[in-house]
Amino acid sequence: MAESLLSPADPHLILLPMASHLALIGFLYCWLTIERLLAVRARKRTYADLQFAGADVDRGARVAANLRNQFEAPMLLYPLALAIWAVEAVTFADIALAWLFVAGRVLHTAVQTLTGNVPLRGAVFTINFLALAGLWALFLFRHLG
Repeated sequence: MAESLLSPADPHLILLPMASHLALIGFLYCWLTIERLLAVRARKRTYADLQFAGADVDRGARVAANLRNQFEAPMLLYPLALAIWAVEAVTFADIALAWLFVAGRVLHTAVQTLTGNVPLRGAVFTINFLALAGLWALFLFRHLG
């Protein structure tokens, strides 16, 4: 089983999780725009209020926070995935870990934007962290070991 996970895979398959994450970011930008429009229409904020970070209210504040999160840990995945792709050293384990990371990001988005459950959000973040750490460990093991 472990040998099959470490078998070479089509290098382009590592790019699909990255494209999916970019789609999530695009979705969040659209959602945040709608939340801000709704806040202005409900007279909770003015457009002038929204020129500074931290001015969002209600769910918009959670969406804005989650959007910022998409440029933190995920940015440690992009250079690694591109490096693995560039040297055509992609394995099925790499692809599985990258998809686990993206699935965790989607779940993290749902928990952070739709609930106030911080402990659950932390647990979901752990999925992301472990997938990212695993991908880096596998890469370093293969290329430094």
